[in-house]
Amino acid sequence: MSKNVRIIVFSAACIALACVTSMIKVFEFPTGGAITLCSMLFAALPGFFFGPVVGIISGIVYGVLQFILGPYVLTPVQVLLDYPLAFGAAGIAGFWHSQPHGLLKGYLAGCAGRWFFSFLSGWIFFGEYAWEGWNGAAYSAVYNIIYIGAEAIITVIIVSIPAVAKAISRVKQTALGGDAAQPRSAAQ
Repeated sequence: MSKNVRIIVFSAACIALACVTSMIKVFEFPTGGAITLCSMLFAALPGFFFGPVVGIISGIVYGVLQFILGPYVLTPVQVLLDYPLAFGAAGIAGFWHSQPHGLLKGYLAGCAGRWFFSFLSGWIFFGEYAWEGWNGAAYSAVYNIIYIGAEAIITVIIVSIPAVAKAISRVKQTALGGDAAQPRSAAQ
């Protein structure tokens, strides 16, 4: 299989898994946002496998699919912040793709990026939902960290399980066209 075909196939599989797991909601907030079953991990994997360019493009594609599957539209800027930019941020995991503990570092950076764009959107467009006594910025910061942070914690725990880390490493080696017989740890 050629390198480009391999990148497309593995990225598409990760995007599909991210879409499916985004529908498995551990907890959903009534005013938006949900803790899902590791959907951001799958969105971050193309970056971890192939680097930031592929990761960011895959994240943007995932964001567009999230918009198609469950759109919420106030303005074009809100859509841009909540979908392609917020989910595209998962791809920044690719900046750590070859570093020790790169998956965990990259995943957490991707979650921070998603939080940033969700925070901006919440502050600008959803500040009216702020809890009594809260300003829009503080409300958006806390509201978004609750669900994004909770999913991040759950995912880090799962990825820290040795068998899961080993499986992700094997998939990465296969994605890169290498021998999957002797994988490095996903934390590496």
